[in-house]
Amino acid sequence: MPEEEEDEDQVEAYLDKLIAKKNDRPTPVDEDDEDEVLLALTRDDARESLATRVLPVQHNEFICKNCYLVKHRSQLADQRRQLCRDCA
Repeated sequence: MPEEEEDEDQVEAYLDKLIAKKNDRPTPVDEDDEDEVLLALTRDDARESLATRVLPVQHNEFICKNCYLVKHRSQLADQRRQLCRDCA
């Protein structure tokens, strides 16, 4: 019987290691779950988590007058109308 107990102890130790490894892995993030988390936030929590630092348009960027996206100067197709390649 002691041999069976040793086997059970080894199996239990192995299972504990597997469980610990599983718990150490990052869990995949589902977009629906992320949306639910954002909707569940209180007003103050939402303001804090969505706070980002906005930079002004840089010297090598422009704002397309059609799609209003900030693009790199290399994407400028029509300088007079300030349109990007996608909108020109």
